[in-house]
Amino acid sequence: QVQLVESGGGLVQAGGSLRLSCAGSGRTFSTYTMGWFRQAPGKELEFVAAISWSGGSTTYADSMKDRFTISRDNAKTTAYLQMNSLKPEDTAVYYCAAKKYSTPQAMGVPGYNDIDYWGKGTLVTVSS
Repeated sequence: QVQLVESGGGLVQAGGSLRLSCAGSGRTFSTYTMGWFRQAPGKELEFVAAISWSGGSTTYADSMKDRFTISRDNAKTTAYLQMNSLKPEDTAVYYCAAKKYSTPQAMGVPGYNDIDYWGKGTLVTVSS
């Protein structure tokens, strides 16, 4: 079993940056595709980015690929989401997700919900 704990959220002004972290437990962390999703108030869950188990392959939602960067450090069993040039519309709860035997591209398919493990989320608020 893998437990995921997000951190790094908070309040930031538009144009600012934040780095979210997702700390995973368990020795099998390196075998999971990791992803980030977000849910804004009153809206559906939205895919943000995903990264393969090795870190060699990534995929992003089109609206975020020029501003966000996903990465991972398997030695630290942690995945990251670097968010730059933040906008008020980026305000949401950001969730970390783990899926074994998947690809980042599959995780990015609209409506994908075959996630093995979810974190509890971290709130990001971007003020204008």
